[in-house]
Amino acid sequence: SIEDLLKRRFFYRPSFEIYGGVSGLYDYGPPGCSVKRELEDLWRRHFVLEEDMLELSGTNLTPEVVLTASGHVEKFSDYMVKEQGTEKCYRADKLLSEFITEKLKDTSLDEAQKHELAKIEAQADTYNAQQLWEFFERFQVKAPGTENSLTYPEPFNLMFSTSIGPTGRHKGFLRPETAQGIFVNFKNLYEFNRQRLPFAAAQIGLGFRNEISPRDGLLRVREFTMAEIEHFVNPKQKDHPKFESIADTQLPLLPQEQQAHAGNPVPMTIREAVSRGIIDNQTLGYFIGRTYRFLLTCGISEQGIRFRQHMPDEMAHYATDCWDAEILTSYGWVECVGIADRSCFDLARHAQWSKKNMMAAEKYPEPVTVEFVDMKPNKGMLGKTFKAKAQVIMKGLEQMQEPQKKEIMQKLEEQGQVQVTFEEESFTLEKGMINPVVSTKTVSQDNFYPSVIEPSFGIGRILYAVFEHAYKEREDLEEVRSFLSLPPKLAPTKCCILPISKNSAFEPYIVEIKQAVKTKGVSCEVDDSSTTIGRKYARCDELGIPFAITIDFQTDQDKTVTLREANYMSQVRLPISEVPKVVAKVVDSLWSWQSVT
Repeated sequence: SIEDLLKRRFFYRPSFEIYGGVSGLYDYGPPGCSVKRELEDLWRRHFVLEEDMLELSGTNLTPEVVLTASGHVEKFSDYMVKEQGTEKCYRADKLLSEFITEKLKDTSLDEAQKHELAKIEAQADTYNAQQLWEFFERFQVKAPGTENSLTYPEPFNLMFSTSIGPTGRHKGFLRPETAQGIFVNFKNLYEFNRQRLPFAAAQIGLGFRNEISPRDGLLRVREFTMAEIEHFVNPKQKDHPKFESIADTQLPLLPQEQQAHAGNPVPMTIREAVSRGIIDNQTLGYFIGRTYRFLLTCGISEQGIRFRQHMPDEMAHYATDCWDAEILTSYGWVECVGIADRSCFDLARHAQWSKKNMMAAEKYPEPVTVEFVDMKPNKGMLGKTFKAKAQVIMKGLEQMQEPQKKEIMQKLEEQGQVQVTFEEESFTLEKGMINPVVSTKTVSQDNFYPSVIEPSFGIGRILYAVFEHAYKEREDLEEVRSFLSLPPKLAPTKCCILPISKNSAFEPYIVEIKQAVKTKGVSCEVDDSSTTIGRKYARCDELGIPFAITIDFQTDQDKTVTLREANYMSQVRLPISEVPKVVAKVVDSLWSWQSVT
């Protein structure tokens, strides 16, 4: 199997394996490190270089206040159930999903029952604790293997906590995402970009999540590499200047409506999806299209990609729209990329908690008169009612965006009171405490919190999916041989040099070719063992090495070698001087193998 091959050839192995290992932690071996690095470099070229993004490298340690402001301390959790008697822990939605998967194998189910179960399985990760428990009771879900009863689902925060400094009083966390490091640096990035919008910042780095029950190899781990983009844009201007370059790309989309009826993905162009409001805006659609092209470049098959829209009860309350790029693997459809319109939530929250200005500004050609809601707080009444908290309320009212102010004004008119939340505390404001009115003012610029379009890539998940999609078996030989058909750009080593025997006369050619290939920036390795050339080819194929340079006795006569391509097992005879250039051109996709042969 693919996982046997990957572990046997040390693409990755469980961390601390000699001590029994730790669930959810893995070490990458030499070929795994190489493919992972190539994948990250490809991501940088495809996004950072092509889109003129600003790259950032932030710290893994994050103070508690940052993640309190972002909402992670309060809400970054999964529902957990425990097995009664053993205290073994399970992630509730995954346990339900796995139970339904097994139940769907029952051949006595009618179509209506299959449809209902498929719908429950598809929406398992959107259910709250009560909904999960109702399904657990209805289907009599028990602990796997023991059939013991399970506890009621409880939220479990997924962040690793730590203390910063020797006193132990400065609480922190290992970051659960890289995004917050970009948000807190927004003003620095904005100034660096000469106060121009839109612009995007990108970061590749580690994230940490204390998964309840990690499994499925690299797909659910506790330490992982993320590649995230935060594209800052005026919330009133979400068109994208390069939208036309991807507008007619047809994608397999699974919108909310299709999921509600357990339907299949719908082929649709990005242009149509945006015009119909299925994808919220052009910028979001643009990054969905660019993500699709990136995954294809990585070697993922077209039939193995779909884009699933988050359901309303699954989507973050601040998100305008959110889509997951899911890749089909032996574990089913796996979310590998999330592309979300996060609105201005993060910047507004960090402004509120840090008391720093996180707004952008765009000057008007001429001063304009605009309407705004003046909240007119009654300081005396607020002070009498809320005491010291009155300052928190007034500061919060001052920082509110116009749409929020209009909503409060309307509710106050209709209901006589309104609920507001500032600094994680709720307050009930009644008429008289605030007296909002619509006023006008003349302004020379528009001040606003930028909206954020965020594509977030799980590098480890994409990497595993690439391996699965590249895994092939040759069945037309004397024995079945497995190999990895990786795109040359992602291959851990681009070519191997294979002397046909250990004859010392081949040594000068090995040194010459190796040096010439490396001078072209192409990685290579030498297999000068005494095994047969067929076995050497098989070893290279298993590692996903696309090209083999064979040195034989003819080489000593005419200074030529055989260049073999792994996928087709086809060969061509070339002068030694030509081989480095040919390999480099094909690896860089400047030439095709067919043009060489």
